[in-house]
Amino acid sequence: MAINSEPRCRQCRREGEKLFLKGDRCIRHCVLDKEDRRKPPGQHGASAAQKKLTEYGTQLREKQKLRRIYRVLERQFRNYMREAERRKGVTGETLLQLLEMRLDNVVYRLGLASSRAMARQLVSHRFFTVNGRRVNIPSYQVKPGDVIGVHESKMQTDVMKQMRSKLHTRALPDWLQFDTSEMVGTVLAVPTRDQIDTPVQEQLIVEFYSR
Repeated sequence: MAINSEPRCRQCRREGEKLFLKGDRCIRHCVLDKEDRRKPPGQHGASAAQKKLTEYGTQLREKQKLRRIYRVLERQFRNYMREAERRKGVTGETLLQLLEMRLDNVVYRLGLASSRAMARQLVSHRFFTVNGRRVNIPSYQVKPGDVIGVHESKMQTDVMKQMRSKLHTRALPDWLQFDTSEMVGTVLAVPTRDQIDTPVQEQLIVEFYSR
């Protein structure tokens, strides 16, 4: 399974903002909270921070930021972009919807993992079911009406006990429903743009791929 192995704090420094790639740990301990760590990484980070980005550079940074938030590599991200362009509707919003409807992201949004990286790992280790069937593909596209649950063999693991104790620490999106007693979530609908809190200007990404 291909993943981005670049240190996560380094990725946040490169984008100049918190991407919450480590989940709750980013709230308590973040390198961007230190003055000397706010510049981009690398030998020429300080000089790079002072340069004004070109139009292309601004579009590229938005694209890279969105990729890193959802932990998607370039080829897969390009495929999502092609699919978004093929479908009816606003391309940028459709792209975000495709990313939000990934199983690993839904697991994260339900509060069953503290970060998308953790959700990806748990899905790969067959922790979850979709409509009663075990699914171990992080990029699996869920649909409205799908029911996501924790497999009974994983319910008593330490990681699930820990996540159960933290279920009320993160707000649940309007397009999801979660039963804390049964540890079962339901996808109510495809999220609209105003229900997706990802801080990105998706139109810049559309323009980047339209060049």
